[in-house]
Amino acid sequence: MNMKYIPHEIESKWQKNWLKAGLFKMDPDSSKPKFYCLMMFPYPSGALHVGHGRNYIIGDVVARYKMMQGFNVLTPMGWDAFGLPAENAAIKNKIHPRKSTLANIDTMKRQLNSWGVGYDWDREITSCLPDYYKWTQWLFLQLFNKGLAYKKKSLVNWCPSCKTVLANEQVINSCCERCGSKITQKDLEQWFFKITDYADRLLSDLEKLDGWPGRVKIMQYNWIGKSIGAEIVFPVEGSDVKITCFTTRLDTIYGATYAVLAPEHPVVAELVRGSPQEKEIRDFREKVLGETRLERMAAAGEKKGVFTGRYVINPFNKEKIPLWVADYVLYKYGTGAVMAVPTHDQRDFLFAKKYNLPLRIVIKPEGERLNAGSISEAYEGDGIQVNSGEFDGLPNKEAMVQMADLLEERKWGRRSINYKLRDWLVSRQRYWGAPIPIIYCDVCGIVPVPEKDLPVTLPEKVELGLTGMSPLASNKEFKNTLCPRCGGRGRREIDTMDTFVDSSWYFLRYLSPQSKDNPFSSDLVNKWFPVDQYIGGVEHAILHLLYSRFIVKVLFDLGNIKFNEPFKNLFTQGMIIKNGAKMSKSKGNVVSPDRLIKRYGADTVRLYTLFIGPPEKDAEWNDRGVDGAWRFLNRVWRLCQKHKETIKIEIKNIGNIPEDPQKLTPAARQMRFLTHQMIKKVTNDLDQGFHFNTAIASIMEFTNELYLKDNALKEQGNNSVLVLVEALLSIVKLLAPFVPHLSEELWSQIGGQGSLFTQEWLKYNPECLKKETKSIVIQIKGKMRSRIDVPAGISDDRLKQVVLEEKKIRKLLEGKSVRKIIIVPGRLVNIVPSE
Repeated sequence: MNMKYIPHEIESKWQKNWLKAGLFKMDPDSSKPKFYCLMMFPYPSGALHVGHGRNYIIGDVVARYKMMQGFNVLTPMGWDAFGLPAENAAIKNKIHPRKSTLANIDTMKRQLNSWGVGYDWDREITSCLPDYYKWTQWLFLQLFNKGLAYKKKSLVNWCPSCKTVLANEQVINSCCERCGSKITQKDLEQWFFKITDYADRLLSDLEKLDGWPGRVKIMQYNWIGKSIGAEIVFPVEGSDVKITCFTTRLDTIYGATYAVLAPEHPVVAELVRGSPQEKEIRDFREKVLGETRLERMAAAGEKKGVFTGRYVINPFNKEKIPLWVADYVLYKYGTGAVMAVPTHDQRDFLFAKKYNLPLRIVIKPEGERLNAGSISEAYEGDGIQVNSGEFDGLPNKEAMVQMADLLEERKWGRRSINYKLRDWLVSRQRYWGAPIPIIYCDVCGIVPVPEKDLPVTLPEKVELGLTGMSPLASNKEFKNTLCPRCGGRGRREIDTMDTFVDSSWYFLRYLSPQSKDNPFSSDLVNKWFPVDQYIGGVEHAILHLLYSRFIVKVLFDLGNIKFNEPFKNLFTQGMIIKNGAKMSKSKGNVVSPDRLIKRYGADTVRLYTLFIGPPEKDAEWNDRGVDGAWRFLNRVWRLCQKHKETIKIEIKNIGNIPEDPQKLTPAARQMRFLTHQMIKKVTNDLDQGFHFNTAIASIMEFTNELYLKDNALKEQGNNSVLVLVEALLSIVKLLAPFVPHLSEELWSQIGGQGSLFTQEWLKYNPECLKKETKSIVIQIKGKMRSRIDVPAGISDDRLKQVVLEEKKIRKLLEGKSVRKIIIVPGRLVNIVPSE
């Protein structure tokens, strides 16, 4: 008998067996209920560390558990393989990004396999290969033909280090999310997807996503940023120009003492042309455009501006108010113009105080007095209208409705809904991405590449590292082409697509990854979607998840699919940190799984990763904890090896354990109770959430208990031996999703038929969980005197008899008669003696 646990002898064996047997291959013809378990596909940046492993190990546990529950499980994997890091590495190391990317994929695939995570590798996709990005380009054409892809000149976020445009969502704290460089503003012609057309649907359908974490939904709500308000037209005095302002606080209109335009608003140049303010405002604009969106919109901090020399007319009171340009108004948000009410908006207040502009209170709290000359900050709450003409004395909410009615009646403006969400900027001035399938013709204008000519393939030879221009411009054979409409000379688009376009639909491609005629099979995706369980990092809450929802809704509208949300349930795992920080090479705190797997085996690394804490929370990695997981698995191994021959003989007889607990010894009855209690706990922890750590803890506690009592059960023979075998088998089966190699090996050694993962998941027996005894407190005149254990179904008469026969109670009642006995069922007995 080999009592020593040597994981390296069993793990590679079972990984090969699972692959050969096709354990993780989805059967398209199966009659079993489907379960699509999906992990966010990784960017192949190089070797994985244990922090990455949490995502894939969690997904593997879910997939294996669902297999054992009888589901037809789809669990695929692929690679989000375009992007800046590979291109930047190519520039630095003089290696083509395709070569380095595919080499990284090989490394990461080996590591995933070494963890024992199982995928249907026949469905593998790689977004940088033409057979995939052909269909990313097809997707672009669908949006273009529907009017949802368009090109315009716009101020964009520019990363000087990455030398490319960033979408608003890719700017974190005024810096590039990828390299950390401070971004600047640049005026470029760019391609956009009109995601704003779907803003309301993206919001309203969030309500239906019951299986999503609340914090992710809140992040999307806030990013989309729906505001209900009104647009007001302010005529510019002495011109035909009219400026439209959006406000959510129409009730403050009488308090507007100036108006503000964003410096980049196109009307600014017209209004100040030839004026004394022209140069000052032009210089101010250039300075402001060097600031980030977050810096400009911050509620606190200094506000800067320049008076235009022009005035606008407030349509409600006909008052002439000065028109300024200021840094805290952005052209991309709302209309790029605001009516400024310093007493009721803090940013307006700070600006007005700096430039000595008038303050006028138009809303005051009930029962309080506000004085414009003495307030230290804006009052932004509700109250009663004052200084508001015919609306004086009304509650501001009521006044707002009446003002909106008057606004539309007099045609001064209209009710309006505004969104903070901006259209998705998809142009990138880099090489390593899917080329945008557009041709420019001097005769025909913008011409989409015909679908039959896809893919537009990336040329191998380009000059990388060009400043402010796509490297594709350096390849004349790529750039110069013929117009597909007129046959004349044409120029290809030299920008590539944002990599989030690649990842916005990849989950559809898994159903038919080898298809050359379609991006996906509509029949298959309609059968398998939405994804039953999606697993990935919360950092993708806005970018990837929002874009994926948008693309699926577009495909739904086009009739390609019959569902309009891609992911039914979403789980966002926390990070594993080391020394108080996120693992990264630059911090020197990366823990390599290869070293740990070599020393302890994959199952130990898996177990500790799952046991480290609640998976939705960040957790600190501790190498001592790995030792603890190793010791536990060794204990399980030794326990099963010790009784292996007994299990082989008795495994077929487990069904003969008597249902009547009285036919078992007290020790066997207690062990059956603990066994089925464990089965219930682990099952509930997996069914009701990702409570892997508590499920594992319950198996550990049970194993320790069995370790102390296994010999006694075996010595009692007969039915007690069957209870021991049932307990050992339960440990093996319940551990299977968490530590699959060890469990599969033990299952094989004890004579189990087929793979353990084709076996039915254990079900607990409620009858075994009925406690046989209850602990009863005994009181005399309300004071606790003793405690006894009695059978759970004992009658009141028998209970009284047992209590009065208890040794300590007999002694205390000597010489006294009992006047009354009070029973609180299942809890206590109170004896009242005669005086």
